[in-house]
Amino acid sequence: MDRDSHSEDTLSAMVLENVKNKLIDAFRMTGESRGDHQDSGPPVRPVSIGRSYQANEELRRAQIDGAITWLRSELLEMRSQDLQLAQTLLGLNTEIQRLRRESFGGVEAEGDDQQ
Repeated sequence: MDRDSHSEDTLSAMVLENVKNKLIDAFRMTGESRGDHQDSGPPVRPVSIGRSYQANEELRRAQIDGAITWLRSELLEMRSQDLQLAQTLLGLNTEIQRLRRESFGGVEAEGDDQQ
C-alpha cells in the first residue's frame, strides 16, 4: 500500500505542478497583453512600469503558490478521510458477514431440528 500511496503522491505532485505552470503562463500572457496595450500609449517611466510589473508578477506567483499549497493540504485531508472511510466500510462489511454467518447458522440448525 505504501507503493500505491507513493505513486499517488507523485501523480498528485505532477498534476499540481502542471496546474501551477498553466496558471503562471496564463498570468504571464495576461500581463504581456496589458504591457502591449501600455506600449501603444506615450511612454510613462519605463523603469517604474518594469518594477510594477515585476512586483505584480511576484505577487501572482505567491498567490499561485498559496493556492497550490492549499490544494495540496485539501487533497491530503481528502486522502486521510478516504482511508478512514475505507476502514469503516471494511469493518462494517466484516460485521455484516459475521452476522450473516450467525444468522444462517441459526437457520440451518433450526431446520435440522425440525427434520
